[in-house]
Amino acid sequence: MGLRRVLPRSAPDTVVTPFLRMDLGCVELAYAQLRAALPEATVHYAMKCNPDRRILRTLAAAGSSFEIASAGELSELIAVGVRPADVLFSNPVKVPEHVRVAYAAGVWRFAFDSDAELDKIAEHAPGAAVYVRLATAATGSEVPSEGKFGVDPRAAARLMRRAAALGLRCHGITFHVGSQMTDPRAWEAAIANSAALIRDLLSSGLRITMLDLGGGFPARYDRDVPDLAGYGAHIRAAAAKHLPYPVELVIEPGRALVARAGTMTASVIGVAQRGRRTWAHLDVGAFNGMMESLETGNQLRYPVSDSRSSPEKTLWSVTGPTCDSQDTMLHDVPLSADLAVGDRVFLHVAGAYTVGYASGFNGFDIPPVLC
Repeated sequence: MGLRRVLPRSAPDTVVTPFLRMDLGCVELAYAQLRAALPEATVHYAMKCNPDRRILRTLAAAGSSFEIASAGELSELIAVGVRPADVLFSNPVKVPEHVRVAYAAGVWRFAFDSDAELDKIAEHAPGAAVYVRLATAATGSEVPSEGKFGVDPRAAARLMRRAAALGLRCHGITFHVGSQMTDPRAWEAAIANSAALIRDLLSSGLRITMLDLGGGFPARYDRDVPDLAGYGAHIRAAAAKHLPYPVELVIEPGRALVARAGTMTASVIGVAQRGRRTWAHLDVGAFNGMMESLETGNQLRYPVSDSRSSPEKTLWSVTGPTCDSQDTMLHDVPLSADLAVGDRVFLHVAGAYTVGYASGFNGFDIPPVLC
């Protein structure tokens, strides 16, 4: 796993903080629940969410396939025995050498949303299957992630016809409604747009065989989210209503499979009263493990507890160890009023986009993973 350390089998209270503890049984259960909610869809875990090899092995053993954004991610999958033929390369803009390496290894399906990407795939993966990325305008996502990729159906139709002219296989359509999507109805408009594109391409003799519904399935942080069964029901109904013929359905979940399995354990390295705020400085922060707190403007609310568990609580601002003023994870967190240096703080639902997203900024280590 590159520079990431792997902890030995030790009791958590004897391990130096910070560290991320992952419950692999929880990962297995989340996978089973998602499969039960939408059994029609093939699951391709988005490994950017948490690329720990033990998680990859657990999901592979449960029957999951995978989605990658780079050749480096593919090498991690190969190392745990995943067949490249079962992998989707869904990054719409890829490093040319990564395309060549992935295709040579056996990856045969590549996403795109531009002429330049088509030229790249045609050169480095001749004859490969391609799927075009549609833009979405969905609302309800709690972690804004869309806007960088995707084209409208008219542009997508032109690109797919050009793909065929380049000798590529017009395999599918993909979209993403946004991360941590709390509206189960969000997929319908994108499915309807995909269906219109399928009909348009069929008129040109191009038959689409895969619809990739992307990710976005949520995890419960500090408040309830809709049940996964509701997402499955809405998607199933939209597919039956709009698609002109059956296609392979694919989903690319990340957060929904691993977020709740993770607890980040940190130590308090400082406490301070500054103005109206009471601050708890931890040895983990936004840059070395909790980047989504910064990315969402502190709106993604991780459930937090502490080792004192005192009945009297104070509202704390929880911040990280660096000297960067932006390195703050949460405000107004109820923790023990007598919290002190050396106490431990537990950030729950931390299995997604934490250690895989972290850096060694300011010289602070990326937390190791304990499974």
